[in-house]
Amino acid sequence: MRIIEGIGIGVFVLLCALGVLFIRREIIGRGRGTIEVNLRLSTRLPGRGWSPGIARFVGDELRWYRVFSLAFRPRRTLSRRALAIDIRRQPTPTERLAMPADWIVLRCTSQRDSVEIAMAQTTLAGFLSWIEAAPPGAVSIGFAAR
Repeated sequence: MRIIEGIGIGVFVLLCALGVLFIRREIIGRGRGTIEVNLRLSTRLPGRGWSPGIARFVGDELRWYRVFSLAFRPRRTLSRRALAIDIRRQPTPTERLAMPADWIVLRCTSQRDSVEIAMAQTTLAGFLSWIEAAPPGAVSIGFAAR
């Protein structure tokens, strides 16, 4: 009988965690200005290290939240004033396994470090408009490669 109780408690905890994930996503996505974005967290292995997430435009910041996380704080925050796009490219065959086929990869420079983000081509126009709407004196967009 204890085994069945343990399994029941485990299933209940799992369902509660899934419920929190869905509620969290709804709370983050409730406000306007959210897009689906993959962020490359690790560059150790070529084509690997991508993590799915939701990005939210809040003023001059792009706040990125992991999809499979219980945290309500953003994992990464990018400032529009310090963000410049270095390279825009198609995903490699290995990267295509981690993202939809119509996505595009951007390598950006944010302050002193480099970050790679991937998003749908339809989302790219809005993202570029957001960057270009930066106030005067901010870093400008420069494409090194296409």
